[in-house]
Amino acid sequence: MQRTIRTFSIENIVKFKHNLLYWSQQFETVLWLDSNNYHQTYSSFDCALAADDFTSIKTDYYNAFEKLKEYQTITKDYIFGYITYDVKNDVEQLSSTNFDGLDFPDLYFFQPKKLVFIKENKVEFHYLRMVDDEIESDFEEIQQFNNPTTQQSTSDIKIKLRIHKDEYHTKVNKVLEHIHRGDIYEANFCQEFYAENSTINPVEVYKHLNQISEPPFASFLKLDHQYALCASPERYIKKEDTKIISQPIKGTAKRLVSEFDDAQLALDLQRDEKERAENVMIVDLVRNDLSKTAKIGSVKVEELCKVYSFKQVHQLISTVVSSVDENTHPIDILQSTFPMGSMTGAPKFSAMKIIENLEETKRGLYSGTIGYFTPKNDFDFNVIIRSILYNEAKKYISYSVGGAITAKSVAEKEYEECLLKAKAMKYVLLNSK
Repeated sequence: MQRTIRTFSIENIVKFKHNLLYWSQQFETVLWLDSNNYHQTYSSFDCALAADDFTSIKTDYYNAFEKLKEYQTITKDYIFGYITYDVKNDVEQLSSTNFDGLDFPDLYFFQPKKLVFIKENKVEFHYLRMVDDEIESDFEEIQQFNNPTTQQSTSDIKIKLRIHKDEYHTKVNKVLEHIHRGDIYEANFCQEFYAENSTINPVEVYKHLNQISEPPFASFLKLDHQYALCASPERYIKKEDTKIISQPIKGTAKRLVSEFDDAQLALDLQRDEKERAENVMIVDLVRNDLSKTAKIGSVKVEELCKVYSFKQVHQLISTVVSSVDENTHPIDILQSTFPMGSMTGAPKFSAMKIIENLEETKRGLYSGTIGYFTPKNDFDFNVIIRSILYNEAKKYISYSVGGAITAKSVAEKEYEECLLKAKAMKYVLLNSK
């Protein structure tokens, strides 16, 4: 599909970005990706907006990857979208029968009529030919755009827990029983926080959440009345030509105001045996996943347990890479690594079965992935964590958090880590206008 490309230089890129996001809300389908200028080795652009679907695919998990493969192959264009965690049921003989208050389709991708990339102070418009006569007028409109007075304000929100503290302890101890029996080495156990009969202004809440975290894989998804407001620090997987990059996160420590104390906490995290063990187990799992499509001997660990610091937390991140044959289909790479190891456990299949039985909520979009494919079969996908999910029609708000349970886990400490991860989402929901 042919696109017309026009490039503009912008003086005030911060203002342009702000206007672009608000301007995009006139469309029913929007996906916004923002790296927040976070320094990272593998980056294709600073920010991207995909809006106004020309074609799309929406499906449940059954044969989801096969349908996506057909759609991506035929379209031969940029497509943007998401894969929910529950598409695991297409990869393995699994099911998801837990409560779902959000009702997102299991998989959704669309070919945008309007696509805008921001790189430093350059803005590139990639419009389908049918709308390329609107580039100039859209550019002018975005530059002059005034935020409309908020369509809706946030109502009083009462956040509830799907799993209460005592029950959480009991469930973590059940995971530990499985570990001591040798069924698994590690499992990522998650819990949901939610609010019913509540309304928010999605863009305002997203802007606030992004501002206090400024992560490299932030995204804002609007799919008619359903929204994902995502402040993710984690890349799931990226393809650059024949190179595959996966960057699992395992290991978290809070930030402190005192520079000295904060640096000490980062150092402690780097040396923490339990946190490193969590990370290394997932690195092994990722290496195994990548080896399914990799050229023999090409799977390598570029970084092991490196501390990366974000506004809210320090994280241990590893970078695992591989090379694939140029004829390897991009969907096969995704399918053979999905769902990501950092959100499941090891061994992956056993961990997924155990956590499905113990968790109270269908994960859906949470711990799935948002991203895009290019016309050249490259792709980049995040891990949907640190995210607020919202169904405007049902007035249902949800955010989930999880932690890796290993043999050395203590239920009380795991609970505290969950509250630390939930802090930003809770603060934003209770303090946004």
